[in-house]
Amino acid sequence: MRIWFGVLSLILTVFVAVGSIIVSGNGFVSSAQAQSSVVISRIAVEGNHRLEAETVRSYMQIAPGDRYDPERIDQSLQTLFRTGLFSDVSINLRGKILVVSVEENPIINRVGFEGNSELDDDALRKEVELRPRVVFTRARAQSDAQRIIALYRRSGRFSATVEPKIIKLSQNRVDLVYEIHDGPVTKIERINFVGNRAFSDSQLRGAISTSESRWWKFLTSTDSYDPDRLNFDRELLRRHYLRNGYADFKVLSSTAELARDGKSFFITFTVDEGVQYEFGKSSVSTVVPSLQVEELETVIKSEEGSTYDATDVDKTIEELTIEAGKAGFAFAQIRPRAERNEEAQTIDIVYEVQEGPRVYIERIDIVGNVRTLDEVVRREIRLVEGDAYNRVLVDRARRRITALDFFGKIDIKESPGSAPDKIILIVEVEEKSTGSLAFGAGFSTAETILGDITLSERNFLGRGQFVRLRTSLSFKRQQVDFRFTEPYFLGKRMSFGVDIYATETDLQDESSFDSRQIGAGLRLGFPLSENTSVTTRYSFTNDDIRDVDTANASLAIIQSAGQSNTSLFGYSISYDTLDSPVDPTNGVRASFDQDFAGLGGDVFFVRSSVKGTYYKSVWDGVVGLVRGSAGYITGWNGDNTRIVDRFFKGGDSFRGFERSGIGPRDIGATNADALGGQAFAIGTAEVTFPVGLPDELGVRGALFTDVGTLFDAPNSGATTLRGNSADLRMSVGASILWSSPVGPLRFDLAEAILKESFDKTEFFRFSVGTRF
Repeated sequence: MRIWFGVLSLILTVFVAVGSIIVSGNGFVSSAQAQSSVVISRIAVEGNHRLEAETVRSYMQIAPGDRYDPERIDQSLQTLFRTGLFSDVSINLRGKILVVSVEENPIINRVGFEGNSELDDDALRKEVELRPRVVFTRARAQSDAQRIIALYRRSGRFSATVEPKIIKLSQNRVDLVYEIHDGPVTKIERINFVGNRAFSDSQLRGAISTSESRWWKFLTSTDSYDPDRLNFDRELLRRHYLRNGYADFKVLSSTAELARDGKSFFITFTVDEGVQYEFGKSSVSTVVPSLQVEELETVIKSEEGSTYDATDVDKTIEELTIEAGKAGFAFAQIRPRAERNEEAQTIDIVYEVQEGPRVYIERIDIVGNVRTLDEVVRREIRLVEGDAYNRVLVDRARRRITALDFFGKIDIKESPGSAPDKIILIVEVEEKSTGSLAFGAGFSTAETILGDITLSERNFLGRGQFVRLRTSLSFKRQQVDFRFTEPYFLGKRMSFGVDIYATETDLQDESSFDSRQIGAGLRLGFPLSENTSVTTRYSFTNDDIRDVDTANASLAIIQSAGQSNTSLFGYSISYDTLDSPVDPTNGVRASFDQDFAGLGGDVFFVRSSVKGTYYKSVWDGVVGLVRGSAGYITGWNGDNTRIVDRFFKGGDSFRGFERSGIGPRDIGATNADALGGQAFAIGTAEVTFPVGLPDELGVRGALFTDVGTLFDAPNSGATTLRGNSADLRMSVGASILWSSPVGPLRFDLAEAILKESFDKTEFFRFSVGTRF
């Protein structure tokens, strides 16, 4: 009986509980139904101090007169939070009044940075979005912290930390302070390549901009990890292989692995080289009947049988575009069609000339230039409003603007014009510093300790003009000079320049006299073609040969002592196809110079000289060069040439011999004074090559030979004159070249194997210089 009584009690308890739940549920339903039936009489706002109540009401999705709707209440809450104006919001119904309670986010009074030593406050302020008098939100503060971290990572500091903190002030204001720990620079420990066969790891490291960290690279930043630079390196690798015939080259992946200690990265490039191709047949095809295919084919840069080089294809496209434009087809489009022969490993290229859509330039806008005048940028574009739009010419304009070196960032965008056949070019630039104050120091065997100070501005007053003031001094030479150049004289493609100079040179060891020159000159230059230019010049110089030791100096030097004035007109013709002005591997640089003295003044001579250098890459990393130079000077109007106007050779110009070490010499003088020559000819053959050290060290070796002569000094009556005949001299030697952290350094070891007994030789020579 007790068991049954217990079971009955349990059943009754369950029934009571379920009944209570049902009753309670009906109550909740009744309450929700009651609220939904309420018509809102007004909306009250509480907790607002800075914002007007009406501003809060404007974000509500429900209004007075509406029935209470939980869904619309929820939408209102979301809208209010999305404004970023509030840290907390609640909405309650009091009778028929809808009460919105808000807690306003504070206003930022000041944004500060603490702990940052590597990046200054100005750089960080440009990166963050929160500013004084802006509403503070933690989400935006954290977002700005991530922006700062990204900025530090771009500078190579991957262990940097940023924590935003607030300092509460009165009137619901705060100071926002980002506490920063810079952390050390994250260096590149190792760069590896996988899949490369044609080029070694060392050669490929030399082709990219990122480098491995070494102790001597304290003046560079290329050994710190930068994801943007890594992407650029992929493109550099592609260009390197395309220049060397690997048309199918691909970078499969580039990965950066952070070391366990977080202090360095290991970078790995995985590549697929493909095979090396040569140029096959190159031809031009066109559907435009008035274009002469034979004439167009003369501008093709590639030669059949030579290694495929994508830069030759780009140059050909550019030249064909220009030639088609000259023929009246400004809208021509050049499309190269490559036909690979995988068995013969050749690529035949057909340049298809098509007449593209007719689009004209409606307007060219220059934006972002604060100091630089618009015309400085416009004159490099070589296109004006109304011209036919051509992408090749726009790309050429971009390269010209980049070559100015006035801007850190250049972007040419295209925007639709007022009609379908019109386009607007927007040239966006970001200016960079163009002025410099440089201090130089160095040492050479010729001038011992030397130094210089240079103040220069490449974009003077934003007009693209070049101004330089330089002073240099050593134990042998003191010089001050001022140079001004206007690259577009009278708005034309002519450069105009002014030079003012004063020089004192100690030539006691070579020729027993000191020389002082004070003068000024004018220059005017203009291009004849893309690679050829002409420069004309006029100068007036006062020369003073002084401090002559009359007891021991040569009679020729004693007779030349004193002052003279030289009024000189000259010109130069230059030709340059070098692939790099700094470190060329292919191309030619040649010039011819001629000067006429006597149009005024009291010195009369004609001086001519020619020089040329040919560079050729003969093997991977091995570059050969052949250099030749020759000159001749003669007096006129009954004058002999003065000693300061003649040619002196030796030292850097003829290794194995001292400065002024070859040529006519008065051996009867105490110092066996060098008298200089009126004629010279010198030839050089040199090959530079890797020495087995990592490319990033910047150390190369060279073997060279110099051969030449200097002769024909005027007869001054000296009976002890020697070396006035065109007897050849010759030297052979080796060099070590080092692009060191303190500047370029060169060691030359040379032996004169063909010489005269009175020549002054020099076995070892070195020089080094830097700017800091």
